[in-house]
Amino acid sequence: MSGTRRRGHAPAARGRGNGGGGTRLTRRGRILAWGSGVTALVVLGVGGVGAWIYQDLNSNIQQADVDDKLGGDRPVNLSPGSKNIMLVGSDSRDGANAKYGKDLTTMQSDTLMVLHIPANREWASVVSFPRDSYVEIPSCEKGDGSTSSPHHFKINEAFALGGTGGKVAEAAACSIKTIESNTGLRIDHFMSIDFSGFKGMVDALDGIEVCPEQAIHDTKSHLDLPAGCQTIKGEKALGYVRTRYSIGDGSDIGRIGRQQEFMDAMAKKAKSKLTDADAMYGFLQSVTKSLTADPDLAGIQPLYGLANELKGIPSDRLSFLTVPNYGREADEPSDKANVVWQYPQAADLFTSLAKDKEVTKAQVEAAKKDVVYASSVKVQVLNGTGIGGRAAAVGERLTDAGYSLAGTGNAPGTATKTTVTYPPGLQRQAAALASRLPGVSAVEDASAAAGVVTLVVGPELKVDDVA
Repeated sequence: MSGTRRRGHAPAARGRGNGGGGTRLTRRGRILAWGSGVTALVVLGVGGVGAWIYQDLNSNIQQADVDDKLGGDRPVNLSPGSKNIMLVGSDSRDGANAKYGKDLTTMQSDTLMVLHIPANREWASVVSFPRDSYVEIPSCEKGDGSTSSPHHFKINEAFALGGTGGKVAEAAACSIKTIESNTGLRIDHFMSIDFSGFKGMVDALDGIEVCPEQAIHDTKSHLDLPAGCQTIKGEKALGYVRTRYSIGDGSDIGRIGRQQEFMDAMAKKAKSKLTDADAMYGFLQSVTKSLTADPDLAGIQPLYGLANELKGIPSDRLSFLTVPNYGREADEPSDKANVVWQYPQAADLFTSLAKDKEVTKAQVEAAKKDVVYASSVKVQVLNGTGIGGRAAAVGERLTDAGYSLAGTGNAPGTATKTTVTYPPGLQRQAAALASRLPGVSAVEDASAAAGVVTLVVGPELKVDDVA
């Protein structure tokens, strides 16, 4: 995947909370395995395999070209030399996966992450996107030949929309477009690995030890586990990383934490098995048979090269982050199922990564405590473009995003650029709004209308740029 077009800015995100997991793995510490597909990198960096094994594994990996499905209006890579790799844990619900979901005729995305590798290769970040994130899904080419219309829904619907016909290329393309349009990050590569491959990886390593602090009984993920330390494999391992409603607070945030810890433990066990030829061959067979990537990454050699880039990064410079978010119920009382991204914290995260600036988990956790609900921000939108209807169109976008629209109208004159002004005491609310607009900063104005943040729409602001 290549090219450099823009979406212009790195929008923002909103946050729900930590989400208790209620489980503990025996070996914690820094996360060394990066979710779907990236576990393979830890092991694929091992050299010395015979030529026939190399060809055998290499032929297992599927490739899917998405370049012609992404369109031209894409973000620019602001830091040449850096890489953003989308990682998807997919579930086709076909064959062995069928029992994990009923009446599902398309591909599913159970895990969605972006691995950011900076140009200097001295650190790395992995950003997890809660699958219940309520975002705008852009128009996508579906696998059945039709095209979807832009709309708001859970972020994991993008993979399902594109995967209507069961093709990974269309599924991945819609997910890439969704991430790019909502974050401003340019996605350079993608990897997808399915559920059946995950089970094979765990089984090849003779299982992974987990230590749930409470018994888990989850009919949705077909899981029954007693409390206490135990080694799990096969269906139980798959159920463990999928379980959600029967443990902790039942949130997707809690499940992300369990998945991250499980992947960490699996990577460590894989490294301990490097001298066990049978175990490693079975592990790599499962990984490669379940792996689909873009043409530039779909092969042992490019994965080996990527692993070499990553292996020199110190463990204390690897950060596993979750997009700051909060329950959408705060903005839309009837929606108790989804989360929305927390602004300006998410915008700050995406902008930092776009500019190749390191972000630590401690920084994200500290910043997200200062929550500004979109519904608490009253916005007055004034049209400074001279183009009829622009204020109403922007106001509608903001309303869809959860903001409280105080009114629309025309600015006193034609604006040269978009501005956000606020009266004393509304700095946080104004910053949350401004972070969703490309290149806009909030400015205090003592004469601004009381209790209201004022947005004057300038000629450079496209309606579609309003997240």
